[in-house]
Amino acid sequence: MKAFMLDRHGKQRALRLTDTPEPELRDNEVLVQVHAAGVNLLDAKIKSGEFKLILPYKLPLILGHDVAGIVAKVGSLVSQFKPGDEVFARPDDFRIGTFAEFVPVKEASLSLKPKQLTMEEAASIPLVGLTAWQALVEKAGLKAGQKVFIQAGSGGVGSFAIQLAKHLGATVATTASAANTALVKSLGADVVVDYRTQDFEEVLKDYDVVLHSQDAETLLKSLRVLKRGGKLISISGPPDPSFGNEIAAPWFVRLVMRMLSMRVRGQAKQRGIDYSFLFMKANGGQLRKIAHLIEAGALRPVIDRVFPFKSTNEALAYVEAGRAKGKVVITVK
Repeated sequence: MKAFMLDRHGKQRALRLTDTPEPELRDNEVLVQVHAAGVNLLDAKIKSGEFKLILPYKLPLILGHDVAGIVAKVGSLVSQFKPGDEVFARPDDFRIGTFAEFVPVKEASLSLKPKQLTMEEAASIPLVGLTAWQALVEKAGLKAGQKVFIQAGSGGVGSFAIQLAKHLGATVATTASAANTALVKSLGADVVVDYRTQDFEEVLKDYDVVLHSQDAETLLKSLRVLKRGGKLISISGPPDPSFGNEIAAPWFVRLVMRMLSMRVRGQAKQRGIDYSFLFMKANGGQLRKIAHLIEAGALRPVIDRVFPFKSTNEALAYVEAGRAKGKVVITVK
């Protein structure tokens, strides 16, 4: 099969288009013929080597964390899917590889594709949808009437998280440029802070939840817009000790995580705020719930650009530039 392979870490390194054997299928997996794949900042961070402590992948490696396609084969223990089914998924860590013609996915991480979505639309959903779900539903327990600040509302995670938060009945604030204000308002944002001309810390106060996705300075400022008892959930770091325990990281990695997160954890504790780091996980059950909400019209995909498979490197560079509105997708078949 054809695939884009990462041979060595590096920000400026391009993926190599190559012919490689079809992946081996395990008993609890489904082989998906990839029709479309989402491109995420996580792919760029793994490519640069930024996530080596958390995800020690062996090279060479096929990147890609989102897939929509058709079931080609099923393992001997698979009972919920059959060849020909239209599916979508975020493959598990250490089994990624959707920048290819085929990818194996655990049955437990797979869902049937929402019927009304194209393959490209479906491929834009899994990673950002599961990130938003695990942050707002699982970690935050967001309830109707609460206030949530979702940073970077026009980005991949932000554009989905705004919709989910509104569906849950929350009041939603976000940051966006003036050019993207109409987009984030159409998704359900109640308060839009123009990050180029306004300081969100001066506009927002007494929030219940912040979904943080920006830099360290923004993380510390986010503490000051939360009420006592509020929750600060970061998807951009720093990882905290509980995350290190969760992934059974070696002691020295857990020590690094403890040191990196010491400042924000200390300030959060002083303010009576719960800080946690989220690194989303594949979850077919949650993806099915998201699919039902999409089919009911409560959530919709937001896609900036679709690239052909041959332009995977260009798609990754476009995501790395940080200006995409919603998701970037490549069409594989």
